[in-house]
Amino acid sequence: MVSRAQISPVGAHYGLGDWLSQRVTAIVMIVYTVLFLGIVLWHGGLDYAAWKALFSGNAFRIATFVLMVALLWHAWVGVRNILMDYAKPMSLRLALQIAVICLLVAYGGWSVQVLWGGP
Repeated sequence: MVSRAQISPVGAHYGLGDWLSQRVTAIVMIVYTVLFLGIVLWHGGLDYAAWKALFSGNAFRIATFVLMVALLWHAWVGVRNILMDYAKPMSLRLALQIAVICLLVAYGGWSVQVLWGGP
């Protein structure tokens, strides 16, 4: 019996999972964008008062947080795949992946702080 490691010793073979997660996160981002544009068109623009009113309730904050999670996951899958393809020394790839993860986690924390962190 031939094991998978003997056939292809490189790559993580995420394939279908990556493809599906990229499509699902893209759909989430499209739905949010259409929702946001619909709100802007409905109100005839978006001034500070309308912007503040939009984010005063939790519904749009949660929708924005879902957008941010989808965006960060979408970015992670894309960057990880690029690094797996083009960063050949394993140590360089690992260092870059750790840096990207730290950056994306920081962006996620910043998003929470902006959405729920204060006045």
